[in-house]
Amino acid sequence: MTTKPDKSRAEQAPDEVEISLYQSSKKIYARSVKGLFNTWRWALVWITQIVFYGLPWLVWNNRQAVLFDLETRRFYLFGLVLYPQDFIYLTGLLVIAALALFLFTAVAGRLWCGFACPQTVYTEIFMWIEKKVEGDRSARMRLDDGPMSGVKFGRKALKHLIWVLFGLWTGFTFVGYFTPITLLASEVASWTLGPWETFWILFYGFATYGNAGWMREQVCKYMCPYARFQSAMFDRDTMIVTYDEARGEPRGARKKSADPAALNLGSCIDCTLCVQVCPTGIDIRKGLQYECIGCGACVDACDDVMDKMNYPRGLIRFATENGMANKWSNQQMVQRALRPRVLIYTGVLISICIAVAVSLYLRTPLKVDVIRDRGSIARMVEQGRIENVFRLQAMNATEVVQTLEVSVQGLPGLEIASERQVVVQPTEVRSLVLRLQIPPGSTASGSHPIKFQIRSLNDAGIDIKEDSVFLVPR
Repeated sequence: MTTKPDKSRAEQAPDEVEISLYQSSKKIYARSVKGLFNTWRWALVWITQIVFYGLPWLVWNNRQAVLFDLETRRFYLFGLVLYPQDFIYLTGLLVIAALALFLFTAVAGRLWCGFACPQTVYTEIFMWIEKKVEGDRSARMRLDDGPMSGVKFGRKALKHLIWVLFGLWTGFTFVGYFTPITLLASEVASWTLGPWETFWILFYGFATYGNAGWMREQVCKYMCPYARFQSAMFDRDTMIVTYDEARGEPRGARKKSADPAALNLGSCIDCTLCVQVCPTGIDIRKGLQYECIGCGACVDACDDVMDKMNYPRGLIRFATENGMANKWSNQQMVQRALRPRVLIYTGVLISICIAVAVSLYLRTPLKVDVIRDRGSIARMVEQGRIENVFRLQAMNATEVVQTLEVSVQGLPGLEIASERQVVVQPTEVRSLVLRLQIPPGSTASGSHPIKFQIRSLNDAGIDIKEDSVFLVPR
């Protein structure tokens, strides 16, 4: 019996091809651009950063206007003082933010990403610093391609030094929302900063430095989940950055005086400026791509080229897919924005905003709890009177002293045999022991409902009622 010799593994297996699961990205040198959308983008950079860096320094009622004091578990928002029990308002704020994002995305695409997202804002700032230190796009490319020299090292070192200092300033401001910023500044100046403050300043500062200085568009493309699920909120009537292919193709270079029709060319001169100014490095002429953040930089660049060529603007513009397909005017596309999903988002958003605003307006700035003393349910005291002991806990959510007066009703002869007034300092929590008594034989044994009334002698609008029970032993 003979057997065939086994083929070697190399003879049996097909040619193996090594596939890399990681593709190194090429550095993007975004070109500077001027225009309407660039102006809007920088306006929002200024607005957001003035608010972020300036808000912690505002003073309100002799304290920081906006402060989330985790140590004392109090949250100050100008004249409003919130406690952990008011967590529902944070929930409402998050719901409002999410619905607003859905609404704006359904109407006009990634407006948040392109104009107000912190990643976009800080990337713009860091790129501006880079431009001031290293020069424009071509100068930066020459600098990176050239050998290391004293000039190159100096410019790189200066750029990164400014980036690090700016990042640390950002981290300091961020921590200033949780620790009074004047106290934080004095601790930094005296080198007495606590370990947690030090950690968060460094963490947030270097996160800003890394995200805005190094990763930039990589955060938008690979780390941000919004880029992945944005298509679920888009439809054919969503305003997005679009390239008018029917008008622009076939593209090609030509002289300014040349007639495109005679050359069988479209309006696109293939200058690639729309690609050079894109912060994520995409070519919008290839259609909608998830990397597009809707910043409008390519629109500004293309409009500038169209002006120089004496062509009509709008080769690249904000438009809808239906509008491009049906050649609608801007007015027709805007009218289509009022579609059912947009109206639903708007209605729900307005309803929740009104509900949160009304709840805050009607919110009683005094929180009161009446708890029965578990150590003494019911007892007989002098002259045979029946006594129940309660503990009243008052939380003053205002910044003025509150003098509270307590009364009770619900049983014949029921009276408070202890102190019935308590003074609660601003943002203080105070307890008051209440001894309630009834005459002997005034009511049957068992559990009887009673009602406490707590009113402020300083504010007539504070009048709180709390239900409880009075126990009469057999």
